[in-house]
Amino acid sequence: MALSRGLRCCQRVFSWIPVLIITSVVLWSYYAYVFELCLFTLTNTLEKVVYLLVFHVCFGMFSWTYWKSIFTSPSSPCKKFQLSYSDKQRYELEERPDAQKQILVEIAKKLPIHTRAQSGAIRFCDRCQVLKPDRCHHCSVCETCVLKMDHHCPWVNNCVGFANYKFFLLFLSYSMLYCVYIAATVFQYFLKFWVGDLPNGSAKFHVLFLMFVALMFFVSLMFLFSYHCWLVAKNRSTLEAFSAPVFVGGPDKNGFNVGLRKNLEQVFGVDRRLWVIPIFTSQGNGHCFPLKNQTSESRSPLLANENTWEESDNSSEEGSLVEDQDLSVTIEMEE
Repeated sequence: MALSRGLRCCQRVFSWIPVLIITSVVLWSYYAYVFELCLFTLTNTLEKVVYLLVFHVCFGMFSWTYWKSIFTSPSSPCKKFQLSYSDKQRYELEERPDAQKQILVEIAKKLPIHTRAQSGAIRFCDRCQVLKPDRCHHCSVCETCVLKMDHHCPWVNNCVGFANYKFFLLFLSYSMLYCVYIAATVFQYFLKFWVGDLPNGSAKFHVLFLMFVALMFFVSLMFLFSYHCWLVAKNRSTLEAFSAPVFVGGPDKNGFNVGLRKNLEQVFGVDRRLWVIPIFTSQGNGHCFPLKNQTSESRSPLLANENTWEESDNSSEEGSLVEDQDLSVTIEMEE
């Protein structure tokens, strides 16, 4: 037991190494650009001011989105998807697999669940003891179920899911912008150092490597960002791109594709002015999503289930409120 805890502790410590690497590279790039290039190499005051002003805007947005990607929880299923005590007892005491599946089917009727396992059964996580909502998956690294899980990213030491997917996309975009701006403004001085027009010194080393590192990161980020733009346009996660979600009628890789505009709004929200700002504006609650064949409420079992689910939430809240009121009245009468 102690050995297992020690291994987990070591794993958590080592999982921060990629984040420390990225942070170290970014801090070095800050020093190289601000001090070695702008303060020690540039001679034009106006050029210094403009370069530093735009650089700090890019650096600030990059740092903000990176921070949000790391420290924003991707969200897990709510208590409504957990088995109640009685249902858990029924499920654990039942030894027949078919009977266990039927118990899960009965519970799932009250929830907005449309996806199934490859076998056609209700998706259930034995570790978290929850019925998995649509697009939810268990992360073995975070040891929890993640809503609309895309992937576990070691570079942010976090799962990318429903609550932080927008932040992750903005992190990629502002990282590219950061690299492009550095490469564009450093290029002329890179050539001057290369051909010997500027004197040799510590600035030469930093400027040359700054150019190479910016271009290297930009190329790698460009492919990753392009891939995720395609995923957003198709309304798929990375996991769904490799394995199509299974519905009652079978697998359908475009099951959640409701059109380009609505796909974008699901991730970035309706207000386009907030698309480029790392604040949460995604639509929904991560537990249910519109389907491509959803045209009206009468034809959509998703909306019907969602309304039933919300009504049960409201009724439970009203019931608890009535109980609290009755309890307060009883206490006052006793006093």
